[in-house]
Amino acid sequence: MLEIEDLRVSYGSVEAVRGVSARASEGRVTLVLGANGAGKSTTLRAVAGLVPVRSGEVRLGGAPIVGRAPHRIVRDGLVLVPEGRRVFAPLTVEENLVLGGYTAPRAQAQQTMEHVYAMFPVLRERRRGAAGLLSGGEQQMLAFGRALMSSPRVMLLDEPSMGLAPAMVESVLGAVREMADSGIALLVVEQNAELGLEIADDVVVLARGEAVFHGSAAEARSHASVVRAFLGDAALTG
Repeated sequence: MLEIEDLRVSYGSVEAVRGVSARASEGRVTLVLGANGAGKSTTLRAVAGLVPVRSGEVRLGGAPIVGRAPHRIVRDGLVLVPEGRRVFAPLTVEENLVLGGYTAPRAQAQQTMEHVYAMFPVLRERRRGAAGLLSGGEQQMLAFGRALMSSPRVMLLDEPSMGLAPAMVESVLGAVREMADSGIALLVVEQNAELGLEIADDVVVLARGEAVFHGSAAEARSHASVVRAFLGDAALTG
């Protein structure tokens, strides 16, 4: 389980995250909603050790990880899939996966790669090709696969459907649900609130760097302020 308690992050004099608390439990998808600038991506980056934490606690399986180097946090079992996928375009699909498993013993990494290929058959088909030649949806699957190579307990996903063709969005979010169902805890920032709520178990809403709503996906769908902000007034009577 990932536990975030009263997290605060500043860029100079600007406090980007102001006392956010959230959690992600194994086998569950926790969806993070919020407008641009609400502090969503900064929260994920702080948890992953990529930006300094001003104050607050982040615990992975009960152990504090604030201040640990990012590569050690990966070894501890937490991995970030960044916005924009960030695959290594000149490298092959398989080379990208190998890099994702650098913390694991070789035999375990090979076994995990077979699991990734079973989950995303297109990656097996394209394993010898350059990652940069994949479609946006295929690159997102590669980004998921690369993260899975470290056998994480917790995955942080930053805007997994951003920039994808509508036909690919449901497939990508379906893969998110499948990863959670395998027992991984997922904390997911997602711009497509309606589809995000379909796969989510729990929801956190951020506004101006603060968490203004915690609850189940069902509660979020019935909470008027959440519905108006992310689904539109029509959803209140739909």
